[in-house]
Amino acid sequence: MATSNKKFLSGVVISDKMNKTIVVSYERAFKHEKFQKIVRTVKNYKVHDPEEVAKIGDRVEFFEGAPKSKTKYMYLHRVIS
Repeated sequence: MATSNKKFLSGVVISDKMNKTIVVSYERAFKHEKFQKIVRTVKNYKVHDPEEVAKIGDRVEFFEGAPKSKTKYMYLHRVIS
């Protein structure tokens, strides 16, 4: 049986104005290699939401898949809260 190795990310919806697309802000923290400080980075992803269930402020879980358009290659898995 094949196991799925999808990497699920979670973030907060910051826009739901587009058709079947939401913009999710994903924040990650890591230790800087040279300076040994915790660095936070934020990246915004366009996520495909075919049922349009996610609204602004929702925390969602999403994953990477085949490209849907020029900038959209993430897919909504579920709405957490």
